[in-house]
Amino acid sequence: MGRTAGSAEKLGELDEEAFTRLAERHRRELHVHCYRMLASYDEAEDAVQETLLRAWRGRREFDGGPLARAWLYRIATNVCLDLHRSRARRPQRAAASPEVSWLQPYPDRLLDEAAPPRDEPDAAAVGRETIELAFVAALQALPGRQRAAFVARDVLGWPAKETAALLETSVAATNSALQRARATMQECLPARRDEWTGRELSAEERDVLARFIEAHERCDAAAAIAISAETIHVTMPPYPSRYDGIDALVPLLERAFDTPVMGEWRLLPTAANRLPTAASYLRAPGDTRFRAFKFDVLRVERGRIQEITVFGPHLFPAFGLPTDL
Repeated sequence: MGRTAGSAEKLGELDEEAFTRLAERHRRELHVHCYRMLASYDEAEDAVQETLLRAWRGRREFDGGPLARAWLYRIATNVCLDLHRSRARRPQRAAASPEVSWLQPYPDRLLDEAAPPRDEPDAAAVGRETIELAFVAALQALPGRQRAAFVARDVLGWPAKETAALLETSVAATNSALQRARATMQECLPARRDEWTGRELSAEERDVLARFIEAHERCDAAAAIAISAETIHVTMPPYPSRYDGIDALVPLLERAFDTPVMGEWRLLPTAANRLPTAASYLRAPGDTRFRAFKFDVLRVERGRIQEITVFGPHLFPAFGLPTDL
């Protein structure tokens, strides 16, 4: 029988089974951490795998005990910083907010699994303020170490001393990086950030999502426009295309709703990044099945859709959705 992962024994003394239990205890929250750092669900998967591999290889260098979580976060952060440096990519700036070509959605169904274990002092489910697409995209405007400092201090709530240890630097250097990060985030985030509260979709958001789904299944452009703000903008990562305003939205709807050319739509309600989301399936002319086609992630304010971020169908399985109907 292996030693328990929660004991104060050295990690180097844990057998593979006990180490796996320790890793699984923190896997989901590490995945969300890596997602915030990288803005990509797929890259977060790779980063967590690399984190656990490095942890296993370096387990004899750690004394174990209750600091295991912080030790894993340090490894995960360094993995993300390495990936950040290797890709050397920066978001484009459009108006005040960054456009991140590598941005992917995160399934809400997995977010509540990402809370730290209940016996951790800062256990809490992931709230909208730190996972909404605008927030994750804004993080990408920060240099790697500033991003890590900001996430540790202002998202995870770590003290300055622990954050400095995470980054292997001084408290003064960490505080300086944090100040610069906060200034950049204030520039990139919309003023409405203070309104991002709670984890559940509001009744208004659920209503708009239902109307969005109905309009698209009926191919009713007028109904879709009726729930859209005049200043709506649509982006489609990884493509650089951006459509601003109703006049730009209309041609998109006309093409999508051209049934003889495109086919028929079926949409399922879901949620990504604590935002109302529609999973769209298309049955092309001559086909017998509705095939996974795209996600539309909606940002709703005052009963109107202010923003639509469109993603491809790659992550349907991660959302627990079938690939065809």
